[in-house]
Amino acid sequence: MLIVLPPSETKAPGGEMDGIDVSFPSLDPIRNEIMDDLAALDLDEMMSALKIPPTKREEAAENLSLREAPVMPAIYRYTGVLYDALSADTLPDPALARLAIGSALFGVVRAGDMIPRYRLSGGSSLPPQAQAAGVEAQKTAVPTMKARWGTAITDVLLSVDDLIVDMRSGAYQQLGPVPGAVTVRVESVQEDGTRKVVSHYNKHYKGELARVLATAPDADSVTDIEGVAAIAEGNGMTVEVDGNQLTLVV
Repeated sequence: MLIVLPPSETKAPGGEMDGIDVSFPSLDPIRNEIMDDLAALDLDEMMSALKIPPTKREEAAENLSLREAPVMPAIYRYTGVLYDALSADTLPDPALARLAIGSALFGVVRAGDMIPRYRLSGGSSLPPQAQAAGVEAQKTAVPTMKARWGTAITDVLLSVDDLIVDMRSGAYQQLGPVPGAVTVRVESVQEDGTRKVVSHYNKHYKGELARVLATAPDADSVTDIEGVAAIAEGNGMTVEVDGNQLTLVV
């Protein structure tokens, strides 16, 4: 089982000066192109193009020199509600090996991949170097992250032998949809018995589910959504199966 998590906008600072080291090398050409195009912009242009608020100027500046930036394992770089619930620092190595994270910059990375802090979202549009330099002949529509990644993320995830449990949010699923993957939806039961999609605590519950799945003794033998549901139910969770969609009822 490979559990693909969404990235977080907030990221921990710091790390070691060991250089970027990421899995799925077939994605490297696009990764390098994006990093080159970020570095080709001046800071104000980049913040405008990526709609980064002025309060994040210092963080945005790190986009200009990503290859020289300090790195740390991706699972510790990303922070926030989902990652708090996941509590990765208490997970054993086999559980960490079952985790991956979607990324607008890197496409997809494994938990232990060494990455810098960056500021780039799945819904961003980023001008290529020719546009950034003002080359008239190259002035066309600014490519979105979805256009830049094309089918590359999909192809990489389809090549993984394990069952994919895709917990990415909509924008990141669109960067690389995975046919046949188990997707996760979180719903709450209202007082009148109706259901409502959980928004505020969605990430928290996904983090809890990811932890339960990653640490399951039989995680490596699960091949279908029924096996995923059985692990969740065995840990006291209420789930429903509809095709490839797992609904976590809270």
